[in-house]
Amino acid sequence: MSLKKMLNPQSIAIVGANSRKGSVGYDLFKNILNSEYKGEVFPVNIKRSKVQGVKAYKNVVDLEQKVDLAIIAIPAFKVFEVVKNCAKKGIKNIIVISAGFSEIGKEGVDLSNEILEFIKKHDIRIIGPNCLGFLRPSINLNASFATQNAKEGSVAFISQSGAFCTAMLDWSRKNNVGFSNFISIGSMLDVGFYDLLKYLKDDKETKSILIYMESLTEAKKFIEIAKEVSLKKPIFVLKVGKSVEGASAAKSHTGSLTGNDEVFDVAFERAGIVRLETMNDLYNIAKLISMQGVFNNDKLVIITNAGGPGVITTDALINKHGKLAKISKNSIDKLNKVLPNSWSHGNPIDIIGDASPERYKKTVEICLQDKNIDSILILLTPQSMTKPDVVAEELLKVYFKHKNKLLLVSFLGGDDVLKGREIFEKENIPTFNTPELAINAFINIIKYNNLKRDIGKSSTPNKINFKKNFKKNVLILEKVKSEKRKSLTEKEAKLFLNNYEIFSAEHKVVNSKKEAEITATEIGFPVVMKISSPDILHKVDAGGVVVGVKNKKEAGEVFENIIKSVKKYNKNAKIEGVLIEKMVNKKFELLIGCMRDEIFGHVVVFGAGGTYVEILNDTAMELLPLNNFSADKIIKKTKIYQLLKGYRGQDGVDIQKLKEVLIKFSELLTDFPEIKELDINPYSIDKNGGVVLDAKILI
Repeated sequence: MSLKKMLNPQSIAIVGANSRKGSVGYDLFKNILNSEYKGEVFPVNIKRSKVQGVKAYKNVVDLEQKVDLAIIAIPAFKVFEVVKNCAKKGIKNIIVISAGFSEIGKEGVDLSNEILEFIKKHDIRIIGPNCLGFLRPSINLNASFATQNAKEGSVAFISQSGAFCTAMLDWSRKNNVGFSNFISIGSMLDVGFYDLLKYLKDDKETKSILIYMESLTEAKKFIEIAKEVSLKKPIFVLKVGKSVEGASAAKSHTGSLTGNDEVFDVAFERAGIVRLETMNDLYNIAKLISMQGVFNNDKLVIITNAGGPGVITTDALINKHGKLAKISKNSIDKLNKVLPNSWSHGNPIDIIGDASPERYKKTVEICLQDKNIDSILILLTPQSMTKPDVVAEELLKVYFKHKNKLLLVSFLGGDDVLKGREIFEKENIPTFNTPELAINAFINIIKYNNLKRDIGKSSTPNKINFKKNFKKNVLILEKVKSEKRKSLTEKEAKLFLNNYEIFSAEHKVVNSKKEAEITATEIGFPVVMKISSPDILHKVDAGGVVVGVKNKKEAGEVFENIIKSVKKYNKNAKIEGVLIEKMVNKKFELLIGCMRDEIFGHVVVFGAGGTYVEILNDTAMELLPLNNFSADKIIKKTKIYQLLKGYRGQDGVDIQKLKEVLIKFSELLTDFPEIKELDINPYSIDKNGGVVLDAKILI
């Protein structure tokens, strides 16, 4: 069901509307009454015949007409009864302001589940509970208990934190930032980020979307709709809960899981979402997109009257992988005529500390006419001869002749530069307290443009020619499940992979000293010998791995030593024998694995492998499915890629063949969703190809 009526209601019932100052019901009703909202508003209060001078109703069923939206602000234990009454009256849209649901524990979760089951049967949508409400400036509606209304604009803001909403609202009023929609969604009992993105995708008033996120439901649906939206409108997300402690705090706040932070990075990247790091980032990107919209101007020139800030700004830009524009020779010649001989003769353009408003004006005018430059950042420090307000006025005169270029401003200081900042912001030119904040906002727009270019490339399937034996793998898993096991033996795991043409070295499991001697000889020395047991996942820790066995006698002795060591490590372990494998000596050892994320499902992990995988910590992640593009991306994200592609004349590996292994691995995971964890470590590879040397599968 569309959220259009919920967020654009022509009539509203306020359940819990109150005349008692200081109550949520009082502020909520007063905000709507005091606004210029044109729709009808009906207070509902079981104890009063009038609320703030307006006729009140004891129950929503007593309303004289059907309404588009009910807003509930009463104690949590009474909410379900009101929801049932809304269903009787045919009210399909509800906002629950009340707290006391999933965030308080089992009792609240049970109540939430009851309400959710009911509204699904009656085709009702709910925003909240535990939320501030929402604001729609274009229809003059403040359906919240915030103290002030939002300025009208083109940015949609969605937040799980009501308190963050009030802070954002207060900041936005001072900083001239406007909104199309301003929505607090609280605990997301029903309506979540997916539903709101689906609505905002076609909302003509919304040009950009900002989100404060603590947790996520319907993750796969969210990523798919975000891809669609990002092609038309940028999405910027401040996702909190990165640390263990932060995640714990967020869970207690929303009653939801925060998820693996690295996986969120990967998921957002695939969806074209720019992830923000700090509140400052959120504030400053809001200012930039509200005033200037979204641009594709990445060639930046810095104009400054002080060398130090110019260097600081350049460092910030380059550290964020931004570009300094190359000033044309024609512009250099023009600048030489209007600037002192001691100007920097490059980018940043240092126009020297005694710069007058006229010098700023001429410099900016030359840069605006240079085709090599599409963005300008003005820095100003308040020296004795500087007149920040006059500089602002003069620059605006020039800028309005060339509005196709982006203009950013950072006047450094306090009261001395305040008037200059205000002049710019009245004309929708964003100003920033420090140049680093300006650069961060600028780079976040560039990130969006880069991500937008790649949206869809990760999802386009690639057909590779290989023979997969799905039915044989089904039989392997049926056997494991019938034996009530949660893990495959190494032999089973390798067979499971072989059935999808992810091959391992020649191997065989033996059950006696004599058989070990014979098999090792047949395979050919040197060999590796490993315990085969569903109960021993970490074989090295159990003394269950010996490499480089050189002869028949040693093979027999190693067999006995492995069995003895493993029994000492775990006397109850089921031992199926010892796996003997041809020892492979290839140049690189890789990790190819997967984990099941509680929010996004299977995640592929790739990187440097071997014994020191945790110490090296050189891995990258990608969501399923992998195709040629995403397989290429996950490989290139690792440091070992520089060696794999060939380094300083040394042989690398066939990267395309490696990508095909990752695509097969992805198909295997897609076909068998019951896999909880799958680790190939190491996957040994050189220019002649790769083989699985060890594998672990948990279901």
